[in-house]
Amino acid sequence: MYQKKAVMAILLALMVAFLGSCTELGLSPKQDLLANGLADWQQIGGRKGSWKFEDGILYTAGGGGGWLSTKQEYDNFKLELEFRVPPGGNSGVFVRAPHEGNPAYEGMEIQILDDYAEKWAKLRPSQYTGSIYDVQAPSKRATKKANEWQKMIIVCNGPRVQVTVNGTVIVDTDVNEHKDKLDKHPGLARRKGYIGLQDHGQRIDYRNIKITELK
Repeated sequence: MYQKKAVMAILLALMVAFLGSCTELGLSPKQDLLANGLADWQQIGGRKGSWKFEDGILYTAGGGGGWLSTKQEYDNFKLELEFRVPPGGNSGVFVRAPHEGNPAYEGMEIQILDDYAEKWAKLRPSQYTGSIYDVQAPSKRATKKANEWQKMIIVCNGPRVQVTVNGTVIVDTDVNEHKDKLDKHPGLARRKGYIGLQDHGQRIDYRNIKITELK
């Protein structure tokens, strides 16, 4: 009995220490945005019911238009997710977006694309996976081929935006340095909004979407 109590005391102390370290780092507990399926999401525009959730995968067959938004707004956060695009696939993750206007411009879009598709070969650098769409190009290509699961981490902390794809940091920028693009991208000045997923006409799969708010 004594040993059991001692073990419980140690585990409790470790838990308190862990929570304390999270507080010091300014982190909230990680939230699983798919824990309740589609219950924590809402569709903005497009054909109703075009997004589905099955076997832990959030997906759209494409062609429905519009986008899928969280019901909660976020300001500073670390967003982790996995995505899978088909050959020629195109999508995007919207951050700090409002529900009015084009979220890629009124907020920010972190591009998701089949970077190796021939039809996208002549895009501008700021249009490939991981870019802040039409604003900041990725420093290198870190994507895998189509039909493979890939991981993306997006950190928004004040004006700082960092994007990591498959373990490689490819964007790390201060959006205040892009004031020359504010007329076209007023969302660069936003510090709070919804997180969303784009239906760009092709099948796109997402899973393991988790967010940690930064205090």
